[in-house]
Amino acid sequence: MTEPATDTVTDAETRQRRITPARLRSTEATLLAVVVIGFAALSVTSGGDLLRGPAIQTVLTYVAVPVLIGLAQMVVLAVGQMNLSVGALGGFTAVLMGSMMADAGWPAVLAVLAGIALATAFGAVNGLLVVFTRINGFVVTLATMTVLIGLQYRVVGTRTIADYSPGLKAVGAASVAYIPVILMVALLVAAAVAVFVRRTVPGRWLLASGGNPLAARLSGISNDRILVLAHTLSGLIIGIAAAVTVASAPGVNSSIGGDWLLPSFAAPIIGGVALTGGSVAVLGTVLAAFVVRLVDVARAQFSLDPSWVSLVVGVVVLGTVVLTQRRRRRG
Repeated sequence: MTEPATDTVTDAETRQRRITPARLRSTEATLLAVVVIGFAALSVTSGGDLLRGPAIQTVLTYVAVPVLIGLAQMVVLAVGQMNLSVGALGGFTAVLMGSMMADAGWPAVLAVLAGIALATAFGAVNGLLVVFTRINGFVVTLATMTVLIGLQYRVVGTRTIADYSPGLKAVGAASVAYIPVILMVALLVAAAVAVFVRRTVPGRWLLASGGNPLAARLSGISNDRILVLAHTLSGLIIGIAAAVTVASAPGVNSSIGGDWLLPSFAAPIIGGVALTGGSVAVLGTVLAAFVVRLVDVARAQFSLDPSWVSLVVGVVVLGTVVLTQRRRRRG
């Protein structure tokens, strides 16, 4: 069964390269232009203040989490699933890390590693529930999201945990030439995801399973294992996002992760990932996260109501989905 599986992966890659790369390159080029033009326009309207080193560092600091949660959602979308528990799992993991350090006295390294491991395990549980119940991941992760929100409140209650590792907070505030270390971590994760999906056999299986589950199964690829793998990877990346949040935030409380769901979908969808599965767009997801961040910067610069950010992002996501569907129908 090994040779047919390899043939299916090759065919899936061929279709991926034939159908999507031209569109993805166009999408990525457009997003890059939007980032450059948007940043230039905001720099001009700010009187040049946005070009100063500390201001650039502040803007880039808040891009790290959107990049990571976008990647976490992307790997699940690649198999035609959705993960509604992104924010709840990230928030629970973040407050648990903070509680381990502040309440239980755990060293920062152990607390962070334990939190990431737990988030990865929860991701695997999401995948296993999807496989064993045969219920769509949308419903399964909606249920686990509710459970995790309750666990998050159980850990932290109404308080804010802030008295944890100064060393970890120093890492969160550190930068190299005004580029935050946490953003470098996010970009390294993005690079690792790109290599995994494009250069490893399990990564190719993931795309093959998401693109055509029936053909993948007939070729010896276990769609069930791929579903568990996708959700497990999603949990791992969410755990890293939680660690980045704990390091960069002044404190963690029950509100952490509450606003992650929309950006987690916005970045990959705007970046060019298909909701039907079988495709990834790592660079597009990263660039789309920058675009979403620029919208937030514009909101702050012009003192607009915060709800405008969600409105604009939601409209862009909806428009992207509609345009994608129209392109597919024409194809």
